[in-house]
Amino acid sequence: MREIELTAGTVEYEDTGAQTDAGGSGPTVVFLHGLMMDASLWDGPIAELSGEHRCVAPTLPLGAHRRVMRDDADLSLPGVARLVVEFLDRLDLRDVTLVGNDTGGALVQLVVSEGAAERVGRVVLVSCEAFDNLPPGLTGRTLALVGKLSPRMFGLFMQQMRIGAVRRLPVAFGWLTRRGGTATGRWMRPVITQQEIRRDAVRMLRAVFADTRVLLRAAEHLPAFDRPALVVWARDDRVMPLAHGRRLAELLPQGRLVEIEDSYTLVPLDRPTELASVVREFMRVPDPDPGR
Repeated sequence: MREIELTAGTVEYEDTGAQTDAGGSGPTVVFLHGLMMDASLWDGPIAELSGEHRCVAPTLPLGAHRRVMRDDADLSLPGVARLVVEFLDRLDLRDVTLVGNDTGGALVQLVVSEGAAERVGRVVLVSCEAFDNLPPGLTGRTLALVGKLSPRMFGLFMQQMRIGAVRRLPVAFGWLTRRGGTATGRWMRPVITQQEIRRDAVRMLRAVFADTRVLLRAAEHLPAFDRPALVVWARDDRVMPLAHGRRLAELLPQGRLVEIEDSYTLVPLDRPTELASVVREFMRVPDPDPGR
């Protein structure tokens, strides 16, 4: 894991710096994760894509991070989206394909809708919050409720997440992934073991769910993103409505929808090889107006 100092605090990130067979750096893909997750959400797709592409995956301050944020850090969704833009600027990443799953997809929408898409050449939205689906489903509503607790009480509640059977409940990760039990256990460790991370998590959850209309406003700007866009949705998703995926693909001028079988929301965990294949194919399609 590498580290970079940003205005909100220190952010850890994976960076494959992959080289193609020809010896040149491959096109860069930046992957964003959701609430109470870290960059390891993308381990499977990165393993598939890193031979051709430089893959970069930051662990954002969304509850499973290990480095404490500054007291004045803006941990709302727009605030974290601005942190993503700062991350791209500091690493001088250009013409990236920005990929987001779960709340990571919401961040992608905010990055491109707030006029901060200068470094983004393509986007991939993978089963994510959109429109009025905030908080999303039973899992999101549970996080919104527990985020109102004090950090101490929040910590006591989260101790239950040590148990795999609890993490598999619908109020936890049970409706988000069919196969990702090992990953969900790893994601819970920082908030279970670090008091400072619990404080960050409570502050973040309160900020994220304080404005439930933020993605409705973001959607109004999506038609202005006239660049290649792929929407990948789990057909069996029980948290993010498939209708939202279809609507996003229609709003984006170059949007295209691909539906994935046998997966819940966290497609990178449930179907990593298929997701990587879809992203690889998408990146091979030329941009009809690369000089814009």
